[in-house]
Amino acid sequence: MDPRMGIVDPGLRCRTCGSRVSECPGHFGYVELARPVIHIKFSETIYRVLAATCRSCGRIRLRENILEKYKKMFASLDREQTELSKWKLVSEIYRQAAREKACPYCGEKAQEVKLEKPTTYYLEKEKLTAIDVRDQLEKIPNTDLPFLGMESSAARPEWMVITALAVPPVTVRPSITLDTGERAEDDLTHKLVDILRINMRLKENMGAGAPSVIIEDLWELLQYHVTTFMDNEVASIPPARHRAGRVLKGIAQRIKSKEGRFRYNLAGKRVNFSARTVISPDSRLSIEEVGIPQEIASELTVPEIVTERNVEWLKKLVLNGPSKPNGANYVLLPDGRKKRITEDDKEQVAEELKPGLVVERHLTDGDVVLFNRQPSLHRLSIMAHRARILPYHSFRLNPAVCPPYNADFDGDEMNLHVPQTLEARVEAEELMAVSKQIRSPRYGGSIIGGHQDHMTALYLMTLPTTIISREKANQLLFESGIDASIEAETITGRELFSLLLPKDLSISFKSKVCKFFGCRNCTGKTCKHDTHVAIERGALLHGVIDEAAIGSGEGKLLDFLHQRYGPQRAKEFIDNFTQLGLLYFRATGFSVGIEDFDISPQAKASIVQILAEGENEALKLIEDFKAGRLEGMPGMTLRQTLEMEIVGALNRARDKAVEIVRQFVKPTNPAIIMAICGARGKVLNVAQMAACLGQQAVGGGRVKRGYFERTLPHFRHGDLGAASKGFVKNSYGSGLDPFEFFWVAMAGREGLTDTSMRTPKSGYMYRRLSNALQDLYVENDRSVCDSRGSIVQFLYGEDGLDPPKTDKGIVSIKRTRAMSSGKGKGA
Repeated sequence: MDPRMGIVDPGLRCRTCGSRVSECPGHFGYVELARPVIHIKFSETIYRVLAATCRSCGRIRLRENILEKYKKMFASLDREQTELSKWKLVSEIYRQAAREKACPYCGEKAQEVKLEKPTTYYLEKEKLTAIDVRDQLEKIPNTDLPFLGMESSAARPEWMVITALAVPPVTVRPSITLDTGERAEDDLTHKLVDILRINMRLKENMGAGAPSVIIEDLWELLQYHVTTFMDNEVASIPPARHRAGRVLKGIAQRIKSKEGRFRYNLAGKRVNFSARTVISPDSRLSIEEVGIPQEIASELTVPEIVTERNVEWLKKLVLNGPSKPNGANYVLLPDGRKKRITEDDKEQVAEELKPGLVVERHLTDGDVVLFNRQPSLHRLSIMAHRARILPYHSFRLNPAVCPPYNADFDGDEMNLHVPQTLEARVEAEELMAVSKQIRSPRYGGSIIGGHQDHMTALYLMTLPTTIISREKANQLLFESGIDASIEAETITGRELFSLLLPKDLSISFKSKVCKFFGCRNCTGKTCKHDTHVAIERGALLHGVIDEAAIGSGEGKLLDFLHQRYGPQRAKEFIDNFTQLGLLYFRATGFSVGIEDFDISPQAKASIVQILAEGENEALKLIEDFKAGRLEGMPGMTLRQTLEMEIVGALNRARDKAVEIVRQFVKPTNPAIIMAICGARGKVLNVAQMAACLGQQAVGGGRVKRGYFERTLPHFRHGDLGAASKGFVKNSYGSGLDPFEFFWVAMAGREGLTDTSMRTPKSGYMYRRLSNALQDLYVENDRSVCDSRGSIVQFLYGEDGLDPPKTDKGIVSIKRTRAMSSGKGKGA
């Protein structure tokens, strides 16, 4: 802990460089060891070198002509070839030299070298000491070192045996003061004390002429302490422990693993100007905004340079002080010091404000901030938003922005970061703004769009029967912030929606609802169900707006608008339709009740009959199997064929039940509306609540696990029927019997287990991939290179396309021509 090695206490000066705590980097010391010891991290390399070199002359046991051949091979490896090729050649030299029986230069016969881990070497049966090992390594000439994978100008092989141990500076292993006032030393310092103590004892015993047994024991102890100082997790030796029994951390433990220096302190670290709290939904915000609690806005600051133009505004902020909203916390003085603004001196600070100073003001509406949700699995996990200061204690987020973050509002927390420089703010705005991330870089389709209630609301609003009064329409437009007004007494929902569209936009496509009616021949605009969307010159003439128009990933209208009119116009469209849809919903109301899942007695009777037929078909298959009449499918056993046939028969029965529900339940049913417009769920889910749950899958097939030759003790031995193997003929509406409840619980538990097992596996896979790819970059010529400058791809992505700027991964030549000829906007 000598002050010449650096200082950790404030007020003191380093006795080597004369600097204080914040400036002194620390300085290395060294301990001269009484006897040399093996460096644990080089023990394998030492073994390979000893096995490949002559004990007498120190040369590699390979003839000159062979070494010349390898020299030429080394020379032919250019910079573009990997280091791996070089090390492959070095490994080959080691193997070839170790196989030679005698030295071609001095004729010395080769002797077998053995390594008894971790650091004990034997020559035939004679034990080699660290001194013997060092002596042999010293004999190796510099000319042979490149063949052993060493650079003679940088290192010598005998340096792998330590004679003077480097002692890290005090700043690397600072002592801490406990609550009791006692000083607690770092683990490395504890190990260094052990090394010093044993080294002193070894010196004293050697000086006093102690027996060789005692000296060897102390030498081995010194080797143990130096080894555990460097790596305290070496196999076959007990780890060094603290007095309390805690295992000490060696240098290797400080560097590797999740809590090591790289992953914990360098790859990711704790930062200033950040906040974290629970998120909650606020559909009245723009997708580009984030609601920030006043408490956080008063703590996070933005540096603002005082100029002639803003000096009066900044004086007002300084006069507000740190405690009032829209205030300031610090002023940066010309000498680099920070001055805290207090209630007592804020008037004085405001008077002294002049151009050139920097005021750290509170976060305010419109400031650029970075918003992030972990795990950050793709680039859209962190995006730039505009601040909106709001009351209460949670971050507020528009639900339409949840998909890229994979966020929900069941207790999720998110992080907020405030960029501190002008460059960082501009970069965040230009590259990371939410409006620039509407289309996913993964598949080129929109990832931000309509969500759940937005789709149901706009579907209901754009039905041909929807008529809205002038008063109600103007109220909706005003509350949505849309700059338009209605003069006519009434307006259709389609006309109201058309106000959100550019006047020159024309497009036609099938809506999601089209699948529900399942017409064989599409009649386009003349569709009797009015499901074909036709927009001409900004007016919605036919069809309904649902997931196919505005859904994230699916929305054709949203995609087209983004491509033709640009991201800013697409952002405004999303803001407008989400606001308008939810306000319309609020005005008209929409709810689902248990009675919406009631079906008529005729439908129930039909479903019971269909399920009975399915069970009978399964029983017939079982009889054929037992009688030997069942034919096996290619590549399957008879039992596997039976299982597959039974599952097919029961699934067909369930599908027929779903079809009956589809026919008997009206399209005006609220549950069906949500399913057919893509807001939530499927018609199958409605059928599961109203008609039949169907076969439960466990382990990719029917239920197999359980008791000997039966799934539960309530069934007969060898029962292969539907009921005993997980088929649920009841619905959630009618209620499940105990066995059915058990099958559903089994399938549900398997789903939960799969999810919880998949998360860490995919997380680790992502980490390995990102580590492997993190040094790739795109050159100015659009080629992709790694950190060595080696070309990985001649053209980015092999096609030079940026997915968000394509039409779901492809380039539409027709659209490109229209853009270049001036017929389309946003070219």
